[in-house]
Amino acid sequence: MRFRHRAAAGFATLLLPFAGLVGLASPAQAATSATATYAKTQDWGSGFEGKWTVKNTGTTSLSSWTVEWDFPSGTSVTSAWDADVTSSGTHWTAKNKSWNGTLAPGASVSFGFNGAGSGSPANCKLNGGSCDGGSTPGDAAPSAPGTPTASDVTNTSVKLAWSAATDDKGVKNYDVLRDGAKVATVTTTSYTDTGLTAGTSYSYTVQARDTADQTGPASGAVAVKTTGGTTDPPPTTGDKVKLGYFTEWGVYGRNYHVKNLVTSGSASKITHINYAFGNVKNGQCTVDDTYAAYDKAYTADQSVSGTADTWDQPLRGNFNQLRELKAKYPNIKVLYSFGGWTYSGGFAQAAANAAAFAKSCKAVVEDPRWADVFDGIDIDWEYPNACGLTCDTSGAAAFKNLMSALRTEFGSNYLITAAITADGSNGGKIDAADYGGASQYVDWYNVMTYDYFGAFNAQGPTAPHSPLTSYAGIPQAGFNSADAIAKLKSKGVASKKLLLGIGFYGRGWTGVTQAAPGGTATGAAPGTYEAGIEDYKVLKNSCPATGTVAGTAYAYCGTNWWSYDTPATIAGKMTWAKNQGLGGAFFWEFSGDTSNGELVTAINNGLS
Repeated sequence: MRFRHRAAAGFATLLLPFAGLVGLASPAQAATSATATYAKTQDWGSGFEGKWTVKNTGTTSLSSWTVEWDFPSGTSVTSAWDADVTSSGTHWTAKNKSWNGTLAPGASVSFGFNGAGSGSPANCKLNGGSCDGGSTPGDAAPSAPGTPTASDVTNTSVKLAWSAATDDKGVKNYDVLRDGAKVATVTTTSYTDTGLTAGTSYSYTVQARDTADQTGPASGAVAVKTTGGTTDPPPTTGDKVKLGYFTEWGVYGRNYHVKNLVTSGSASKITHINYAFGNVKNGQCTVDDTYAAYDKAYTADQSVSGTADTWDQPLRGNFNQLRELKAKYPNIKVLYSFGGWTYSGGFAQAAANAAAFAKSCKAVVEDPRWADVFDGIDIDWEYPNACGLTCDTSGAAAFKNLMSALRTEFGSNYLITAAITADGSNGGKIDAADYGGASQYVDWYNVMTYDYFGAFNAQGPTAPHSPLTSYAGIPQAGFNSADAIAKLKSKGVASKKLLLGIGFYGRGWTGVTQAAPGGTATGAAPGTYEAGIEDYKVLKNSCPATGTVAGTAYAYCGTNWWSYDTPATIAGKMTWAKNQGLGGAFFWEFSGDTSNGELVTAINNGLS
């Protein structure tokens, strides 16, 4: 997918409401010798500026810090910097950032805030102990308890049990979390949760708290479905796969979140989501933007469940929102997609030790914090033994070996898929790798039947970026969906393992003087996020379609020429896909659609 560039996210926390400025750092260790001192640095009557300074007065390094204090009623923090600050009533808590938690002996660090009111802090605690450098109740946070086991599941209740956490000074109690929200605090290693809804899926984790009130890391998650109720509602989507990509970075500039799948009506019309993208570094799978993935806090109105994230819940961000989405739509399966145009350079090293790569991917997908979120893995290698952003020379067998290793590692219960080239030309990218041999290990291929033509060839000729078939004057033979699908079938890939790709965007040129395809241009047409590319939701109004070619719409307005799919052309493509016996369709990506999901609706209607 040619334009999948990751948006820079470093500034994102500056855009969040104050209540969201909380991290997912590990619980602080209690320092046996450290101080926290407060100073009011400015006062302008109705408000003030305060500063806390944490100093390590001991002889060993401090790995993290948490400062707590109480303000009198009417005094509050309104903004903060260099710490993650949150409150519960009049009690305030500040935790170190990821980059300023470690303090060598004698070192200090400060964080500041703006406040409203006139009060001063009281009842200061540093890592659960005294702020004046005295002894503290404990030296370390407790360990994670064992992953809970579920028993005695009924329509409205479930019994949970777990192995005990450990702590140098003793464990005081355990917080039981249902779908990330605390539902109980108990002193034993079991709990029966009641008042549940019949036939509903829940996810449970447990956290331990020691005698210094330090909370340890969450346990692994156990998924539970209560008995009774109605069975899972059958998808309204028929028996075809209807898959959309959700981009990790879309939560920033595009302001597109998991909840938009619900409000647009799209969630009820899809079967699968590919979460894009995980990175491939040093031959291993890794989470890319950890803040967007599992740390970003959602308010009640932003979240799928309607419940606000809390600073101390074990999972937030997109992953938790996907968990909440699956609770509402149990038929949806979510796959973690790794690679993409920007991150495919790491696959060559991965292919050199495919078994180790597969093991690393499973560790990410099955991380205990979100093991219940993902149902499989998608590999988006652009392109095996061919050129994309970089050129790969791993050999024709590398892709097959990689997919074989993934199937061996993940087993038969996980979905394993791949987004692959749609270059149907003779000697092209499909011919460069053993897609036929690898197909035995995958559930399906997402054939990227788009981005054939675009303003990356700045002078044109103008041509539809996602032609379904060839046509007179097509700039490159084999660059169309029909030829790509035919070539993959000829290599032994079953029709039902092929999904047709749809772009929820257009590609365009400027400086064009003719409406029909084949015109010359002077460069890329202006786009909201990138020149030469624009979302369907914009183009349908700014440059409405004026014709069709090869099953795809095109539009000529002013001196700009665009091609993109509309509900009408998607209907034609879905009919073609069904006639070919394909397994369904997929699209890149949700945020390009209208707020009421016009294109998703067209795919659903066309395949149902």
